[in-house]
Amino acid sequence: MDNKDKPQDGALFVTGTSAATPSTRDHDVDDEGKAEEAAELLDEILELMDLDVDVDVRSEDDEEIVLDITGRDAGRAIGKKGATLDSLQFLLNKILNRQAEGRRHLVVDSGDYRERHEKGLVTLAKREAKRAVQEGRTITLQPMSARDRRVIHLSLAKLEDVTTMSQGEGTQRRIQIIPQRQGGGGGARRRG
Repeated sequence: MDNKDKPQDGALFVTGTSAATPSTRDHDVDDEGKAEEAAELLDEILELMDLDVDVDVRSEDDEEIVLDITGRDAGRAIGKKGATLDSLQFLLNKILNRQAEGRRHLVVDSGDYRERHEKGLVTLAKREAKRAVQEGRTITLQPMSARDRRVIHLSLAKLEDVTTMSQGEGTQRRIQIIPQRQGGGGGARRRG
């Protein structure tokens, strides 16, 4: 077995064309079949990733389509901290929303992973806000994705005793939770 025949863990190599590769047909579809087209495309991508999963349309409306990944390899489809789900979602949105008309946001989820993750972020935000106020000092959180930072900012926006601010660049961007001075006004604001 020479190097080109060895399997590469974590890499996806497609050689030639086969029935398992996503079709080259134009993925711009009318609004009626967009959910089914999205589910079919995601299923093809996950099959190429050699994951034993199923894809279903969980819900759809005029603005959003939610696809759900279930099965034995669903954990691998989620990836570390949801990174694989986010990547799949990004790809699907780029492929299926090339045309301005009929654009609908695609959400890729597995079970209730996104909901559980957001609840955990809200809990973290409130706990760290309480700590910032008690200690009277700014608390800086670990770097996180734009989506996760948004959840934190929104969860603390109504608290009057802290403000939030994003700091840093790129993948090192993190949130600071800043306690308000006693007698100072204003509620939490998102700055960044």
